[in-house]
Amino acid sequence: MRLTTLPLSPSQHGNGFLPSRHVGGGNRSSARDAELLVLEEAKEQVGSGRSQARVEKPATTDWDWVVEMGGPEYDCLANPLGAVRLTFEKVIASGSHPSAFDGKDWGALDLFRHLLAERSTLSQVPILDSSTIRLVQPHTLVRYRGMIQDMLGNELYVGAYKHGSSWRTNKFADVSQYPMCSSPSPSSDTCIWERRLLYCVPVPGQNSWTQPSYQPMLNRNVGSSSQSREKRQRIDDQDIQDMDMITDDELKTSPLAKKMREDGNCSPSSGFRASMTEGYFSSMNTYQDVDNESLPCLVKIYDSPESELKLNDIFEFIGVLTFDSEPEAEMSDYDEISNSFSDDALIHLPPNKVPRLHCLVHRKLAVHDFLQSSPIPEPKPHMVKEVRGSLLRHLTAVLGNDGIAAHFVLLHLLSRVHSRVDNVVVGKLSLNLTGLSKESVSVFGTRLSNFVASLLPFSRCLPITLEYLNAASLAPKKDYQINRLTPGVLQMPEGSHLIIDETQLKAGLLNAVGVENARLLKSLMDFQKVEYDFQYYKMDMTTDIQLLIFSDGKSNIIPADVVIPFQPSSADSYEKVDATTQEAWRWYLATVRTLPHSIESDMQKVVEDDLVAARQADRSLGSGDFSRWLTMGRLMCSSFGETHLSMEHWQMVKELERLRRERLK
Repeated sequence: MRLTTLPLSPSQHGNGFLPSRHVGGGNRSSARDAELLVLEEAKEQVGSGRSQARVEKPATTDWDWVVEMGGPEYDCLANPLGAVRLTFEKVIASGSHPSAFDGKDWGALDLFRHLLAERSTLSQVPILDSSTIRLVQPHTLVRYRGMIQDMLGNELYVGAYKHGSSWRTNKFADVSQYPMCSSPSPSSDTCIWERRLLYCVPVPGQNSWTQPSYQPMLNRNVGSSSQSREKRQRIDDQDIQDMDMITDDELKTSPLAKKMREDGNCSPSSGFRASMTEGYFSSMNTYQDVDNESLPCLVKIYDSPESELKLNDIFEFIGVLTFDSEPEAEMSDYDEISNSFSDDALIHLPPNKVPRLHCLVHRKLAVHDFLQSSPIPEPKPHMVKEVRGSLLRHLTAVLGNDGIAAHFVLLHLLSRVHSRVDNVVVGKLSLNLTGLSKESVSVFGTRLSNFVASLLPFSRCLPITLEYLNAASLAPKKDYQINRLTPGVLQMPEGSHLIIDETQLKAGLLNAVGVENARLLKSLMDFQKVEYDFQYYKMDMTTDIQLLIFSDGKSNIIPADVVIPFQPSSADSYEKVDATTQEAWRWYLATVRTLPHSIESDMQKVVEDDLVAARQADRSLGSGDFSRWLTMGRLMCSSFGETHLSMEHWQMVKELERLRRERLK
């Protein structure tokens, strides 16, 4: 990596290394001081060993710093906006007009896609969460992994505008780089574009083992964070002085001044300066408002079809962070154009609590993306069989040597919805372990819950009591006062595992809320759907959540697909497993459940004959039972890494079902 100085035209200044500040008519002395500050910071980086940069003397007074990474004249990681603006200027210089883009990409995204295709480069992009938000630098490239919890619609913004004789762009930014005209309406000098707003949250129920190690990134940012803080303070001191240079004529024509006159304030000049100064000092500790446990993020989407992003999907968004743990009182906070197009919904999502990420690249995440490693490259049957055997033995020990229950739990953990026919959900296998009391669930229920959490990326345990049912908010609800979707307990991503503990549920009366919650749980169990309440109407959202119920007797609120009495024979402790074995189990559960499945014609005839014979022997059997047997056959086959149902696997399913029914007698 080589740091060079290149002579740039005046139209190429402010490419993102320093925050843009526009006060008065522009202070040439302040601008020069800022340039010298960049030079000083670059020299310190070289001296501290954090960069192998070579500092060269600028050729002219009109210069800026850019970093060369493999050829490009910008640093896409530390200065992504500089890369975006440079590509924009090159396209404009070639004769294109911004109105021809209509907000679409002009080549900037291809640059980042190519760069991030390299795993080594992607690993250098820090992951944004509550533990790193105070260390990552604003206006740099970050990654955010989360679930789309709400879709806030579209937002209009000034995508391109003329500054003097040059066109500028605001794409992938919250505020303008240079002052814009006061009229928010589209004109020959402005282009109004559109972007989508997504409210994302950390994945509900995400287990700690899925979190990557932040130590390398933290070590890389601690030093630069403290030094940049000192530099920023010196710039801030100069900016506070520059506030006094704003003329009264400029204040009188601003939207803020007009609003103050409407409110009866006769001195917009003094009021504006007071509000600017107060806003500056009151925001110095803004980062303390961030939730220490979870960090939501407002993701702004560009150039992406709506069909690619769905509610409750898990995505990794890579883009420009516009959250600053030490926010600065910038004139851009009062940017006339930006404020004219602000959305009321964003008022309830302040930047001091919800950082903004302007997405450049995104990808949908699967379970494998949360695994730290894949010890087995391909699901070869003989290798899968070994992993299956070790997993089943350990699961049997966790369940007090109840091998039958262990087999059913294994099939349950491999289940997933793979098709829907009308109201019939094919592939799910919910499980109800009965015979558990408060005492036994504290041992075996806790064991199994912890075991599931150690193997699956997303899992939650929901203790059900009468009081909880009568008060809980299980379904998401739309709040039109803040124009937000209030999350519910059952708003979970596909592939989640939910344990429902009914051992503390006592007899009593359910109120209207309790009846509704019981109905919601039953609908989730039967149809794998969650009903969202939009006040004026309700909408069913499909999902895929594995459900496991602990109860004393058969659950009447949530009837499961499989009910099996739990019969442990030992409460002895079990051996802990090493990390390699645990990773192999995680890979096994994530891989074999996605294997394709088919039944050969000869095997299909065997299955049909067995179902007919079973129906003749027991008239109480129905289509639901037969569907469950076929699902178990598919899961049994997949558990061995096979894609075709064999006679051996089908016999194992019938034997398991026979043993289960004997326990029910």
